[in-house]
Amino acid sequence: MATVYSVTGMSCQHCVDAITSEVGQVTGVSGVAVDLAASTVTVEGAVDDAAVRAAIDEAGYAVA
Repeated sequence: MATVYSVTGMSCQHCVDAITSEVGQVTGVSGVAVDLAASTVTVEGAVDDAAVRAAIDEAGYAVA
């Protein structure tokens, strides 16, 4: 199962790396794909939505 989040504030490879690292540590995440052009983060796996949102926030970005 994949969930797509609209995320604000992403603009570069550093953003991709930071979000991929933080979200990748959430229990149950099996994959993370960041699309800068679309400003989205696609998360695969059976994960807690609040935990993913918190990880994105921890990386310094916001779910729109």
